[in-house]
Amino acid sequence: MTAGTTTPQLPEGRYGRRDDRETDRRLKAVGAVCAVVALGLLAWLGGSYLIRETTMNGLVPTFEAVSDGEMKLHLAVRKSDGTSGSCTVRSQGADGAVVGVADFPVPAGGSSYDAWVSLRTTSRGTTAELLGCTPAK
Repeated sequence: MTAGTTTPQLPEGRYGRRDDRETDRRLKAVGAVCAVVALGLLAWLGGSYLIRETTMNGLVPTFEAVSDGEMKLHLAVRKSDGTSGSCTVRSQGADGAVVGVADFPVPAGGSSYDAWVSLRTTSRGTTAELLGCTPAK
């Protein structure tokens, strides 16, 4: 005796099956919208990064605790020629508490600024960190 092997069929029109062409067209439209949104986001992030990088960028390569009330630090800033502004530096003590914060002016001349500056602290600082540089408006 042989048993017939047939695949069960779903009732026609009951489950709302769509034509393959319509499904493909919707997938392509959703994919195109996602691609446009992703490209727009990438362009926006890239543009803001380039604008931020070309305006003013600084770092504190070295620092030294001179006394319990003073940190001496090296401030190096790359910037667009003619851009002035200020850089904010923070120092923390051994326990992690902030012991000093100051804004140091950056003059407009040249495309870089390199100086040793003095940061007043309330107690001995163990770090000196650049929080950021802001161009003048």
